[in-house]
Amino acid sequence: MSVIDVHRPHALDKEHARQAAEALAQDLSSQFDVHYQWEGDHLKFKRSGVKGHLNITPTDLHIHLELGMMLRPFKSRIEQEIHSQLDQIIKA
Repeated sequence: MSVIDVHRPHALDKEHARQAAEALAQDLSSQFDVHYQWEGDHLKFKRSGVKGHLNITPTDLHIHLELGMMLRPFKSRIEQEIHSQLDQIIKA
């Protein structure tokens, strides 16, 4: 199991932090066919070969993904996309 674990500090209010998380989830969904579902301020990701979550706190977005063996070769690409999206949508 290969893990992607990203913490990104932010200074956004709750609504804008949730919008940032939604934008990231939509991008991951379209690029990597990842399904997601909100449970309060907790966003769950899932598809064959990957599962994870995104938690929103008042000062931090925490993305944790576990990649199965088939997606391990794409780890750096997925992680790069997460950082790229966060750079665009969060002005920390």
